[in-house]
Amino acid sequence: MDFLADIWNFLKERKKWWLLPMILVLLLIGTLVVLAGSSAIAPFIYTLF
Repeated sequence: MDFLADIWNFLKERKKWWLLPMILVLLLIGTLVVLAGSSAIAPFIYTLF
């Protein structure tokens, strides 16, 4: 959680709000990759791409 607080403080202090959507998209893609590789719902995720 300290890492997330550091990122939030960086965005807030340096007014880099344009980075927030990029970070969220990368987190979403990373979550999809983890789910696609190690779960029973992998075939359903593969159909999205």
